[in-house]
Amino acid sequence: MSNPTDNAEQWCEYEQCSGEIELLIETREKDIGNFSVRRSLPTAKRKMVGPWIFFDHMGPADFPVGEGINVRPHPHVNLATVTYLFEGEILHRDSLGSVQPIRPGDINLMVAGRGITHSERERPELTRAPRRLHGLQLWLVLPEEDEEIDPAFYHYPSSVIPALEAAGVSLRVMMGTAYGVTSPVKTYAETLYVEAYLQPGQRLALPHAEELAVYTAQGEVRAGVTEIPEHSLAVCAAGAGVILEAVTECRIGIIGGEKMSRRYVDWNFVSSRKERIEQARQDWKSGAFPKVPGDEEEFIPLPE
Repeated sequence: MSNPTDNAEQWCEYEQCSGEIELLIETREKDIGNFSVRRSLPTAKRKMVGPWIFFDHMGPADFPVGEGINVRPHPHVNLATVTYLFEGEILHRDSLGSVQPIRPGDINLMVAGRGITHSERERPELTRAPRRLHGLQLWLVLPEEDEEIDPAFYHYPSSVIPALEAAGVSLRVMMGTAYGVTSPVKTYAETLYVEAYLQPGQRLALPHAEELAVYTAQGEVRAGVTEIPEHSLAVCAAGAGVILEAVTECRIGIIGGEKMSRRYVDWNFVSSRKERIEQARQDWKSGAFPKVPGDEEEFIPLPE
């Protein structure tokens, strides 16, 4: 999705914690047009967790006939987007010529590198019936030496994403290595992304990563003395060895990886260099970014 303003940070409530959890970020719903999002990263208190710099929980949004996702072409540089749906479908198009429906359980990885343009809409036949959209979109920073690589697009259907059980807990390892399995999804730095479903009373030891956080997409979990309510991001203390216990039936996302150098965020641009972001702003304003084949007429203007 495109960031609707030039400021990526969204208002949240924070709680400094002790023990296993260092910081608890409780998100607030924000309407961005015909659906709502909850943004956990970046915030004033925490910019990144490992290479993850942007974390949006989209919906759930129920669309009537004739309405739906309609995100016009917009640009990115020096990052990679990761889209994952629980329900619904999004049609991805980009300036490389990629045309790919994203369906529940798939991983859609778009590497912006030196620059890419993409749109997120729906196939016309889908808009003829009521439907629901629900999912996550995350941004990864690229290592400084990879920020200007050629743009690329990778799509991984749900069938190739490893699924397993650990202590009775259903897991999917979307990116990186955890619980003895490795995802086929391409990474550029040490990266972790795991989805877990827990029933009340079930416990799960979190995998190791230099930086680690847990997002509660549904339900509530506990880590030691800290309650992690629904729609919250709990940033784990370094080396804490966190064990979660489900308070209710829940779906969680575990994200993390290696600590990265400082990044700047402006609208849809992320870079280790402020001057690169200014160049990207001018390039979009002047029309220097490549167009999306089959979606050349519209675009999202640069926020002033």
